[in-house]
Amino acid sequence: MRQVTLGLVLTGVLATTAVFAADSKDAHLQAAAAAAGQDLKGILSVCDPRTGQRAPPSVVANPEPAKVFDNLYFLGIANVSAWALTTSDGIIVLDALDNASEAQEYIEGGLRKLGLDPNQIKYVVVTHAHGDHYGGAQYLADKFHAHIVMSDIDWKVLEGPQRANYPANWGPLPKRDVSVKDGDKLTLGDTTIEFYVTPPHTPGTISIIMPLNDGTARHVGGEWGGTAFNFAPTAQNFATYAASAERFAKIARDKGVDVPLSNHSTYDNAFEKIAALKMRRPGQPHPFVTGRDSEQRYLKVAAECAKAMQVNAR
Repeated sequence: MRQVTLGLVLTGVLATTAVFAADSKDAHLQAAAAAAGQDLKGILSVCDPRTGQRAPPSVVANPEPAKVFDNLYFLGIANVSAWALTTSDGIIVLDALDNASEAQEYIEGGLRKLGLDPNQIKYVVVTHAHGDHYGGAQYLADKFHAHIVMSDIDWKVLEGPQRANYPANWGPLPKRDVSVKDGDKLTLGDTTIEFYVTPPHTPGTISIIMPLNDGTARHVGGEWGGTAFNFAPTAQNFATYAASAERFAKIARDKGVDVPLSNHSTYDNAFEKIAALKMRRPGQPHPFVTGRDSEQRYLKVAAECAKAMQVNAR
């Protein structure tokens, strides 16, 4: 009996040790690095608290607008991305940069450079309640009579107390317009996009599923709406982040997402892919179509980095 009891005790100790090892910071960092491989170093930067608050500066100081898919266009600046999704009945702009000046130059002006009419902007979707994404929204809404879309949760964030460190270059708070909740869809013409609430980058951050066209090929984009760990560094917040990433990974898998996208170019290597796209020849793979496994690995990196930080926050 004593030998059996001792065996049970030792088994319990070994099991506890194994769980502890699997839940250590180093184990999560190693899992994130393994998932990142050589192609997802951008998203891996969130594992480092020194750089993870915001992606490192881009090497492209003054990016040009670019056609990425037949129905998706890049309209961002050096480190903040805005996208235009074209439909049979107008344009959906995804995020609006820091302020009216940037929205005028890079979104309105970028559309014109690409041969698109900014008067066709019907919706401006704001992924989350930070000024580098909503700052130019009111300008676009006022000038082009577009609707501003944000999660109801983040509309309430903007209606509440303002951040003490509000950057001077952020544009005015947009006026409440269209609010969405988890699982809602927005249809414009022949295109439907889906919204999923993925906190806690902000309480109501939305991540987006969107259809993409490359000639006769059809793809699905998944934009992770809020990446950096710029929230209060509590264990609960990191746990929430990891759970959001894992949930969105399941949604992305079910939807067949094969194009990871971000609203910060460093995280999805947008500039490198745009450069490769310019060199693409007929029949060659699309640089942004990195595959379903890539999307799953992208979100695994995000989740594992959060779990590593959660260990520290306990």
